Amino acid sequence: MNLFEVDNLKSRLEELEKETLKQEFWSSDNSKILQEIKILKDKINSYTKIDTSLKNLIEMNNLLALEEDQELIKELLEDTKNIKKDIEELEIKTLLSGKYDVNNAIISMHPGAGGTESQDWVEMLYRMYTRWAEKHNFVVKELDYLEGDEAGIKSVTFLVQGEYAYGYLKGEMGVHRLVRISPFDSGGRRHTSFASVEVLPEIEDDIDVEINPDDLRIDTYRASGAGGQHINKTSSAVRITHIPTNTVVACQSERSQIQNRETAMKMLKSKLFDLKEKERQKNISDLKGEQKDIAWGSQIRSYIFCPYTLVKDHRTNYEVGNVQAVMDGLIDDFIEEYLKKFNR
Repeated sequence: MNLFEVDNLKSRLEELEKETLKQEFWSSDNSKILQEIKILKDKINSYTKIDTSLKNLIEMNNLLALEEDQELIKELLEDTKNIKKDIEELEIKTLLSGKYDVNNAIISMHPGAGGTESQDWVEMLYRMYTRWAEKHNFVVKELDYLEGDEAGIKSVTFLVQGEYAYGYLKGEMGVHRLVRISPFDSGGRRHTSFASVEVLPEIEDDIDVEINPDDLRIDTYRASGAGGQHINKTSSAVRITHIPTNTVVACQSERSQIQNRETAMKMLKSKLFDLKEKERQKNISDLKGEQKDIAWGSQIRSYIFCPYTLVKDHRTNYEVGNVQAVMDGLIDDFIEEYLKKFNR
C-alpha cells in the first residue's frame, strides 16, 4: 500500500464520517457504511503503525552505525521480524478489495464418485474448514447436513460468519483430491477420492435479486443425522427448488420451519445472484475467482497421504509436506498464495 492509496483511504473515511454527522443518518439502517468506516480505519491504522515502526528501525540502525550495542541489535532484529509480519498481514488485507470480500461465506460440499470413501473425505474437509475458522475467531453455523450411509457426509452447507470470511475462502472453491490408504478397504489398497467445494458470499437484503414465488417449489421434511443437532422430531427442515434454474437449497439448522425457510431463501438469493454474475462475466468471475469449471478431474488441490505426504495447490504450485497440519486447519499459506496470484 503506497502513500497515494492511504491518502485515498483517508479521503473516503472523511467523506463517510461526514455522512454520520447528518441528523437523518441514525434514523435508518446504515450498517454497511459503519462497516466500511471500521475497515478503512483498520487499514489506515495498520499502515500508520508500520510507518512509525519503520522510522524507529531507521533511527535504531543509525545509532548502531555510531556505536555497536548487542542489546540494541537484538531489539532491532526482533522488531524487524514483527514489522515483516505486520506488512504481510496488511498486504493480504489490501488484496481483499473485491466487492463481496468482506461478506460472510456460504460453503457447500459434496462427495464425488466413490461412495463411503468420498463421503469420508467431505467430513475431513468439513473438519479442516471448521478448525481454520476457529483459529480466526470466525463463527461456523451449520445450515444443512446429510450424513453418509456408512460414514462421512453426503452433503453439508454451512455459514462462516466474520469480517472478510468470503474474501479469505473464495479461493477454496473447486475440486479437492485425496490420495490415501483407505480405512474402509480390508485389503489396505490406495484410493483416490474427490469432493467439490462451492463458496458463495452471503448476499445482504440490499442486493436486488428478483425471485418469482411461482418459480419455487418448497418441500418440508425432518432433519436428518445421527442425533443431537442433526435431528428433529418435526418436519421443520425446508428445501427450496428454483424451477427455472434447477437450483436447490436446503436448511435444517433453525428451530422452526419459518426460520429455516428464511435462511434457505437467503441461500437461494446468493446462488441466483452468483448465476447472474456468471452470465454477466464470461471471463474471470468476481465471485468465484479464476476457477470456472468444477468438473471431476479438474482438481484445484491434492492431499496425498500415501506413498508420501504432500498437499499441493495446482493453481499456485504452493505445497507443504505436513498433511496433518493442513487437515487441522493450517491453510493460511494456501489462501495467501492464491490471493497474491489472483487478486493483484
